Amino acid sequence: MKEPNPEVFADCPVAGVQKIVRGKWNMVIMYFLHQQTLRFGELSRKMPMVTQAQLTKDLRMLESYGLINRKVYPQVPPKVEYSTTAMGEQFMPVLTALERFATVYEAQAN
Repeated sequence: MKEPNPEVFADCPVAGVQKIVRGKWNMVIMYFLHQQTLRFGELSRKMPMVTQAQLTKDLRMLESYGLINRKVYPQVPPKVEYSTTAMGEQFMPVLTALERFATVYEAQAN
C-alpha cells in the first residue's frame, strides 16, 4: 500500500499519525501493553480473535514506529517481551480519550 504524499495533508497535523491508529489491532495492543509488559503468548491469549500472523505484523509495525519495545532474552527456549516505549506512553492520553468516547458512544447507541 502506497503511503499518501505528506504535502497533500500539509494543513492536517493528524495525517502523519493516522498510520498508528489504522493498524488493525494497534490500539488494542497498546492498551494491553500500557497495563503491563507481556510476552507474545500472553498478548495472544488476551486477543484470541487475532491470528498470530496479524499480531506479529501489528507488533512489528508498532515497534517500527517507536511505540513499543521488543526485548529478546538470550535463553533457550527464546523469551521475548513487549512493552511500551516513552513515545508509546505519550500516546496513552489519546487512547484514554478514545476509551471515554467509546464508553459514551456505546451507552448512547444502546
